[in-house]
Amino acid sequence: MLILFWTFFKIGIMSFGGGYACLPLIQSLIVNELHWITTQEFSSLVTISQMTPGPIAINAATFVGLKVGGFLGGIVATLGCIFPSCLIVGALAVLYQRYAQLDWLDAILRWLRPAVVGLIAVAGLTMIAPSMQAFGKPVLWIALFGASLFCFLKTKWNPVLILLGAGLVNWALCVVLSQWSIL
Repeated sequence: MLILFWTFFKIGIMSFGGGYACLPLIQSLIVNELHWITTQEFSSLVTISQMTPGPIAINAATFVGLKVGGFLGGIVATLGCIFPSCLIVGALAVLYQRYAQLDWLDAILRWLRPAVVGLIAVAGLTMIAPSMQAFGKPVLWIALFGASLFCFLKTKWNPVLILLGAGLVNWALCVVLSQWSIL
């Protein structure tokens, strides 16, 4: 179990650039060096990791851990993969609390906030455009988004209820539009 933890700890600490960037490292360690899975299983692992929620490295850790060490192995490998991030974020939180009163740090963070919002907006728009084209009739979904956003900003409704309501309206629209052969 220690080898399983240490292997995925190394993957977790070297996973800069996202899941796709760490795939060669995962393949090198898990397939080529340790022979825990075959190349065919690695291909399946990538497919499964893309279909399940969460980062690819964590999904891969869980998959390999389950195969190598059962349920406990899945937990150990997953913890090994996320532990470096927890350490880094914890260290950054301590440093931030210690040095938050510095004017230059506050200025840097003030400049970074709009950049982060912009990056999140670009990522959201990048995901929205293809999904709207795939489902057709984007005007209806834009209207649903606008109504949901309005409810979120102008009412005291719980965001979970707004999401559930939007999901139900979307489902109803899909049912009605498919029966009318509009979609």
